Amino acid sequence: MMTRQYGPVPGPSAQSWDAMYRSRDQVFSGAPNPVLVGEVTGLPPGQALDVGCGEGADALWLARRGWQVTAVDISRVALQRAAAAAADLATGLAGRVAWARADLTAAPPPADAFDLVSVQYFPLRREPGHTALRGLLKAVAPGGTLLFVGHDLSGLTPRPEDGFDPADYYGPDEVAQFLAPGWSVQCNETRPRTTPPPAGAHHTHDTVLRARRAR
Repeated sequence: MMTRQYGPVPGPSAQSWDAMYRSRDQVFSGAPNPVLVGEVTGLPPGQALDVGCGEGADALWLARRGWQVTAVDISRVALQRAAAAAADLATGLAGRVAWARADLTAAPPPADAFDLVSVQYFPLRREPGHTALRGLLKAVAPGGTLLFVGHDLSGLTPRPEDGFDPADYYGPDEVAQFLAPGWSVQCNETRPRTTPPPAGAHHTHDTVLRARRAR
């Protein structure tokens, strides 16, 4: 399970993500995101796109359940850790995950290609033309599922000292507005978190959008 390049070489933001991963031996728990487990269990396995896969826990969980996964991240360090974790597991997962380094805000994934597009806590910024968001929606195959999960940003205020403004990021209601006719929204809600928030964060709720594209 080697990493490969996918689209243009990521630019300066890749360096900041690499630095974040290097700052700790392990950034995330190694367990799959609970919302992914709850929403995807029961879906027939097919082709999945794991957006911002990090250290690979979600991709490996999907692969164990029969999914063929394209796991994409901008950080080479994260992908190396993910591939190493996969190598430590049973060889039955070999060939089920393709680790791909890409900036999906600059290089959209293939259209109509994935039965599941999983976007778990991916910091997707608003941009003119909404190219990145439109690209992720187009990547869902007919009959496929979009699962867009994020931290609940309501009530948060801008932090000029570190450049954070919650208004810069898409929320689930806005994502739902970009769904073409024929999509059905199966879930669009805010839920209490079932696991502790990331270190240094204080999020108590998640936003969850699950939608299915018509065949």
